Amino acid sequence: MNPKLFALLQYLIPQHALSRVAGWVAECRWPWLKNRFIGIFVRHYRVDMSQAAEEDPKAYAHFNDFFTRALKPDARVIAEDKSQLVCPADGQISQIGQIEYGRIFQAKGQDYSLTELVGGDTALADEFMNGAFATIYLSPRDYHRVHMPMNGTLRSMTYVPGQLFSVNQATAENIPRLFARNERVVAIFDTEQGPMAMILVGAMIVASIETVWAGLVAPVRREIKCTDYSDEARQPITLKRGEEMGRFKLGSTVILLHPKDSMKWLESMRAGNSVRMGEALGTVQTTP
Repeated sequence: MNPKLFALLQYLIPQHALSRVAGWVAECRWPWLKNRFIGIFVRHYRVDMSQAAEEDPKAYAHFNDFFTRALKPDARVIAEDKSQLVCPADGQISQIGQIEYGRIFQAKGQDYSLTELVGGDTALADEFMNGAFATIYLSPRDYHRVHMPMNGTLRSMTYVPGQLFSVNQATAENIPRLFARNERVVAIFDTEQGPMAMILVGAMIVASIETVWAGLVAPVRREIKCTDYSDEARQPITLKRGEEMGRFKLGSTVILLHPKDSMKWLESMRAGNSVRMGEALGTVQTTP
């Protein structure tokens, strides 16, 4: 299909209704339906089940259980050099680089606002102005749990309602401000090198986004909801480098943000590269 036509159809499809139906199917426990659905998915996307902790596709309770499957303990290796930031997920680098004049590069001819991406909070956006970003796309065949790139203590989590456009090369090139328009969860962590943002972006038929501290993130009202985790009355939520922080039930994209001069991406990491969770993505820049 012509990419521009495909992008145009995204505006016409009932995104949220379709996603709710997909969510129901993905949670269905009827053996005849979920086993057939999972089997077709494994064959079509050539999913490597030998890396899964449970290799038998029929052993999963429902499709979402299969889709968010755990891997064997030795399936991914975390980079040993602690000065390196590690990739948070399996997938492909959509874009990687620097935030320039408050704009983040999306694709040829397209960019979007840093402030809009984080939910309109200008003070928060200022913390990442002229910093570094990496956008990682998780394809259907990928492992769909998201892990910590570095040690961090959760400061806040903001749910930002939005559209559910499909996320792929065609939509990135033809739908303006794609990642700042789609539904997303913005998690801010404080680290030894300053703040770090991990933004989990939803997409069409993405049934839900979960975090390890809040579970399913789906406010009843479709409005921005921010939860402050830095309150002294709360028990601090600290996650270590390589630990799971969230997951997609039918997945999309993770965007990392780092402040100015705090992170240098490895020269080998470029748009289009396939990546795996745990491999080195960049080098932490220490203050002299």
